[in-house]
Amino acid sequence: MDLQTSFTIAAPEALLVGAVLFGVLAGAIFGDRFSGWILRASVLALAAAAGVSLYQFGWGEQLAFGGGYGLGDAVRVIKAGVYALAALALGISLTYLKSERLLRYEYALLTLTAMVGAGIMLSARDLTVFYLGVELLSISSYVLAAFNRDSQRSSEAGLKYFMLGALASGLMLYGMSLIYGFAGSTDYAVISQAEVSVGLLFGMVLLICGLAFKASAAPFHMWTPDVYQGGPSSVVALFATAPKLAAVMVFAGLMMGPFANHHQYWGDVIAIIAAASMIVGALGALLQQNLKRLLAYSSIANVGFALIGLAAGTQQGYQATLIYMLIYSVTALGLFALVLAMRREDGMVEAVSELAGLARTRPVIGMAVSALVFSVAGMPPLFGFLGKLAVFQAGLEANLLWLVLVGVLAAVVSLGYYLRILKVMWFDPPGKDFIAPSFGVSLALTWTAVGAGIGLAVLAGPLTRFVEVLVP
Repeated sequence: MDLQTSFTIAAPEALLVGAVLFGVLAGAIFGDRFSGWILRASVLALAAAAGVSLYQFGWGEQLAFGGGYGLGDAVRVIKAGVYALAALALGISLTYLKSERLLRYEYALLTLTAMVGAGIMLSARDLTVFYLGVELLSISSYVLAAFNRDSQRSSEAGLKYFMLGALASGLMLYGMSLIYGFAGSTDYAVISQAEVSVGLLFGMVLLICGLAFKASAAPFHMWTPDVYQGGPSSVVALFATAPKLAAVMVFAGLMMGPFANHHQYWGDVIAIIAAASMIVGALGALLQQNLKRLLAYSSIANVGFALIGLAAGTQQGYQATLIYMLIYSVTALGLFALVLAMRREDGMVEAVSELAGLARTRPVIGMAVSALVFSVAGMPPLFGFLGKLAVFQAGLEANLLWLVLVGVLAAVVSLGYYLRILKVMWFDPPGKDFIAPSFGVSLALTWTAVGAGIGLAVLAGPLTRFVEVLVP
């Protein structure tokens, strides 16, 4: 296959790389005076990449760059979701970055580079290409986590993320080397036909450990609360949405792709990781007073719920995981829009107690947050209920009753901290009011809440049928 055809297939990533190169040149010439325009252009580039991914829908399975890069319609839709979420997260961060004096052109370019890595991860058909995507996403994320150089918390978050991420990358790379040694190739198609051996299984387990770290699943979740609390809020809004969706779906794609024939060996491992994530996330969040740390533990629990579908090892389970992550990622964007809206004259605040009386002083925001909180808790008739229902059904069909019971108990426990947020907002005496949020933040908060509110009634059927066609 010629190079031009390969670049046509990889058009979304090529577009983002071109935007990064243009941004570097513009930043070098104009400096930080041009940062706002570079950020806006980056939002447009991400939106265009999402559009190109959707435009390619229906092209069927395609391979490029010697077979190391490949696309199917499921990957195209996931990539479109990842790029769209990144565009929204970057778009709502402009006011925050200005107010915190963090608006530098490198911020947008690092976000674009991270999304190039996410796209390569999703499209990889070879472990070497996959690792290239992992490192592009990871290194950009480490720098973004520590982007506020004047904040000790941000620097500490970036350092912790880097140190633990380096360990996870080392485990993953060692696992890949074992897989290569015992399968004889790094190509996914060859690995899927390899005979079972102790070395191959050991490499697979190490790879699972690295993937669990990237998805912030327990017991590899240690970085998540500190990075969520210490990192700039706009960065955390990005981490909780686009890379999270990419990491979980790459995890699912690898297990259901090259390792699909070995489900009897990895199914129980994923089930244990899912159970641990739900328990750690639900119990850990109960103790948190900082909203960003609470949402960090909530994300750990939600990854655990999503992995119930993967542990099932069936196409229904893969479909359930995709449905769950699409719904959760959009809801998470709305909740972090709330975090970005928590600004007063003297700066940003993050404590749950700072939400006191918010529903009385700003009833629209109060209702929006209530819808989002009940949705992520999986309460009917909100959209999040569909995700919980899908993964629980997949677990039951695969005879994982014990795991589904753990999920139900974790969902009940999670109501403790979700209802605490609503109690503070609706029933505590109002405190000092927040500055009116920017138009972008208000729009993100409102429309994600509308989606959470009407999604189950309007979108549940079409989304389920679409995913069933997408992943037959």
